[in-house]
Amino acid sequence: QQEAALACFLASLDETSLMMVRREVYAKFFAVAPAGQDYFKQSTTRLHFIADKVVSMTLEMYKEPKRMVEDISALGLRHVGYGI
Repeated sequence: QQEAALACFLASLDETSLMMVRREVYAKFFAVAPAGQDYFKQSTTRLHFIADKVVSMTLEMYKEPKRMVEDISALGLRHVGYGI
């Protein structure tokens, strides 16, 4: 039920709405972890890619939870290696 609703919502986003979602991803993240701003000095294109990935991973958690646990754990381990 929630998976279908999320899929429908994401499919309904036009480019303007998607830009707003991208901005909100970072606004919320930086509000919770202000020090994170020091690690996001990439180009706008790269930041959009990262935000889009976060949004798509949200839906993937419903579709393939076991794989997503592995993927997110691997991502976390890479970032520990970066000293983050």
